[in-house]
Amino acid sequence: MTPFPGGTAVSHLWVYDWLAEDGVSGGSPHLHTASAEGYVVIRGRGTLETLSGAGHQKTTLRQGTLLWFTPGTVHRLINNSGDLELLVVMQNAGLPESGDAVLTYPREFLADSDAYREATAVASPEEARQRRDLAVQGYLELREQVRREGPSALTDLHRSAVDLVRDKAVGWHHHVQRGVVQQAESAQGHLDALSRGDGDHLSEAAVFTAAEGSRTGMCGDLRVWDLDGATAL
Repeated sequence: MTPFPGGTAVSHLWVYDWLAEDGVSGGSPHLHTASAEGYVVIRGRGTLETLSGAGHQKTTLRQGTLLWFTPGTVHRLINNSGDLELLVVMQNAGLPESGDAVLTYPREFLADSDAYREATAVASPEEARQRRDLAVQGYLELREQVRREGPSALTDLHRSAVDLVRDKAVGWHHHVQRGVVQQAESAQGHLDALSRGDGDHLSEAAVFTAAEGSRTGMCGDLRVWDLDGATAL
């Protein structure tokens, strides 16, 4: 079985239309510690709010919009039209699901790994909404701090994020190795072979598919695919 192209993962996201305390609808603000993320807007209108080295920014989302952001970028999806749908492409398939994401909870939760873990575990839509509300609460405080002080206000959050994932990060290397590294090495080997006039790898051509499922995500309801369980057709 070959990994999905680029060692990435893909999901179909219906962004939550739940109202938050500041009167807008959307998902749970968070960042990724080791993975970049890309969006392609399929339907609806929205806004992506980000906190990064550029400070606080708002990017309009409409059908056909393509954008991506790097690790450490705090991002919040806002569902302006009530029907915002995205195709999400995540770097390093399997790694985000292993705990790469850190939500923007108030500081007391970020400083206590047990409290953070308890607040993050969800088993129902109501618990997912509570998780979203807690992340928005911390985000709104952080956003005001970034507006006042600039990007340096993100330093404490980034430190807390590292503390929360450092013990897990040791076990993440296989996601990268079997994904993007393996595919890059394979592509380099194909190029070397082609430059010698060798096309034996073309005889290994195959088509793969993966079963789909659904789950409650940080930013909305997700259609996901079991890439580890992919099968050849």
